[in-house]
Amino acid sequence: MTDFFAFIAGLPKAELHLHIEGSLEPELMFELAQRNRVAIPYASVEEVRAAYDFSNLQDFLDIYYAGADVLRTRADFHDLAMAYFRRAAADGVVHAEIMFDPQAHTDRGIAFEEVIEGLLSACRAAESELGLTSSLILSFLRHLSEEAAFATLEMAKPWLEHIVAVGLDSSEVGHPPQKFARVFAAARALGLKITAHAGEEGPPAYVHEALEMLGVDRIDHGNRALEDEALVARLVAEGMTLTVCPLSNLKLCVVDDLADHPLDRMLELGLRATVNSDDPAYFGGYVADNYRAVADARALSREDLVMLARNSFTGSFLPPEAIAVHLDRLEAYAAR
Repeated sequence: MTDFFAFIAGLPKAELHLHIEGSLEPELMFELAQRNRVAIPYASVEEVRAAYDFSNLQDFLDIYYAGADVLRTRADFHDLAMAYFRRAAADGVVHAEIMFDPQAHTDRGIAFEEVIEGLLSACRAAESELGLTSSLILSFLRHLSEEAAFATLEMAKPWLEHIVAVGLDSSEVGHPPQKFARVFAAARALGLKITAHAGEEGPPAYVHEALEMLGVDRIDHGNRALEDEALVARLVAEGMTLTVCPLSNLKLCVVDDLADHPLDRMLELGLRATVNSDDPAYFGGYVADNYRAVADARALSREDLVMLARNSFTGSFLPPEAIAVHLDRLEAYAAR
């Protein structure tokens, strides 16, 4: 088993579903709270970790937004992203497409510029110091209004060359993708790729809407698509990538036990599933932890793991030539 876990850690892979605010570890939360003189409702790191006992997505989001309040300056966002990149590189990640929630910060009075410039400086440092490339996905908070999303897209325009896609996250139930159809059409017109959370807590109908009304290039989560055979057939036919997050699914009670996780069934059905960590500081593990946990629970083979890593590259928003280089590296690793 040790050799198997070492194989996972060394497996070249991309991470496609990572909320950078969700990588805020309690230790860094306390450090930034002191740096910025921000009061937080926890007395110790242990107390924060004890609070990470969720029964649903909203329980998690309440703590997630409270933690984000310590992020105030571009140095904070740089330090946050670099902490993630170091963990990711140790897990074999060679490319990361990280989501950020500007509205969680601009609504607190933090300038958009502070957020994105801090993240971009970390992206540059990660490439030069760790050999890890990255790109940014601007995510709209779906519990807020369409008008607010349009305002955020307008704020982002000076930095569009540094943003690869727009996404949709936060509370899924009650906020269907169609609510943001016009915003995503505007983003597409600006040349941005499209992704959206759908089919995590929301029904298969939300996945249909993401496909038809948003024109997504990728689906984040997508677990509940398995409840609809015709939808599965469509996702397979279109080669749609699903960014699956096993430990997140367990923590948020999407599955009761990883032994019941549908990841291998997704692969058997021909779905282009990938493995990602979502909000690793809150859900108990970074990307290699997710690979290891689901591989152990579902008895995945090395061939399954290589397929998951292959899907992470083919499902990325990298240009074809870069994908080809990563696939060659992956196949060489697997052959060894």
